[in-house]
Amino acid sequence: MRVTALGELIAPRRMGRDFRWLLASSWTSNIGDGVALAAAPLLIASMTSSPILVASGAVLQFLPWLLFGLHAGAIADRFDRRRLVMLANAARAVVLTALVVFLVTGTASIWIVLAVAFLYGTAEVFVDTTASTLLPMLVRPADLGLGNARLQAGYLVANQFAGPPLGAFLFAAGAAWPFLLEVLCVVLAIVLVSRMAATPVPARARAEAERRPAVHNDIAEGIRWLWRNPPVRMLVLIILTFNITWAAPWGVLVLYATDHLHMGAVGFGALTTASAAGGLLATLSFGKLERHISFATMMRVCLSLEVLMHLAFALTTAGWLALIIMGVFGFYAFVWGTISTTVRQRLVPQELQGRIASVNAVGLFGGMVIGQALGGVIAQVWGLTAPWWFAFAGAALTLLFVWRPISHIVSAKRVLEDEHGDAAGTADAAQ
Repeated sequence: MRVTALGELIAPRRMGRDFRWLLASSWTSNIGDGVALAAAPLLIASMTSSPILVASGAVLQFLPWLLFGLHAGAIADRFDRRRLVMLANAARAVVLTALVVFLVTGTASIWIVLAVAFLYGTAEVFVDTTASTLLPMLVRPADLGLGNARLQAGYLVANQFAGPPLGAFLFAAGAAWPFLLEVLCVVLAIVLVSRMAATPVPARARAEAERRPAVHNDIAEGIRWLWRNPPVRMLVLIILTFNITWAAPWGVLVLYATDHLHMGAVGFGALTTASAAGGLLATLSFGKLERHISFATMMRVCLSLEVLMHLAFALTTAGWLALIIMGVFGFYAFVWGTISTTVRQRLVPQELQGRIASVNAVGLFGGMVIGQALGGVIAQVWGLTAPWWFAFAGAALTLLFVWRPISHIVSAKRVLEDEHGDAAGTADAAQ
């Protein structure tokens, strides 16, 4: 009975069996990604001490979002989305297997690892873009908040909490072990998502694709819709600018933790774990926060804390204090991510989910590519704390520009909730 009650709490029966398969697949994949989150930068740092090359590993993993992100969104709106997730995950497994072979045979080099980062990132573009369109197909609009919270909780536990320290431990045992485990997790994720029912293309999107076979026409339509929708457009712009500032120090975080804070490999993994702990606390608190604090206030508080977080990291020299700061980051980052994702999914029509999600992701990862490239150069020239000062100044200026427009995003959310009626029960369901 307790197991049944726990399952009902995590994934209520009303949300359907397919949601549970999606949740299980997402959680499994995130375990592998969390392992690589610590192991990949440690592998690169073991091959080079150059901040530029260390930052390049993250840049090359996220650069494919700029090259293929919009196409991935258009393709996700044209084909069976479940099958696309399976095929893209299979490509990830092949790339990771090749890396394991290079490591085991001792033939891996920094250039091979960087090439793997790019190929893996390319496959991940199609996985993440397509997977983000599945939830609105499986649950009611009123349950999107709960569904996103559960997916985020799995991301926090697996990707941020459990995965990184496990990845650091396995890397210490042998460079190939964490990536072998990631291969197994990706394969299992394919099996789990294959249990879902087929996800047919929405009729309107199918008809439009038949009339206009060129993918760039679909991409243009998505961009036009976004440009004419101020609330979603503002969300994308906020994500772009804040990720530029956020990613500048994050690209060299492994060097900051090991060389500046002297925390070692395991301590570097613990930073991500601290972030996940803060996110888990936010998971338990989100329903209460949503009932008592407006979305506009929560969004402004989250972005203000982002500014203060950069300042705190720039000033601290103590590892224990860095862990506390990272815990606070995890808390507000979860709140922001849940709010922004839910609002976007509720505002976007079903036939445009893939394209708008891809534009949002291009903004997110495009900002990360720009920020990490800047962070590597800044750290190389001015030291490991300089990217944090850059992030503090940039985030503070951006916050001044977006403070008032945030109200328009919240107004759009309220209008949509009135249209759906039952969306008001989302906070209670999240308990």
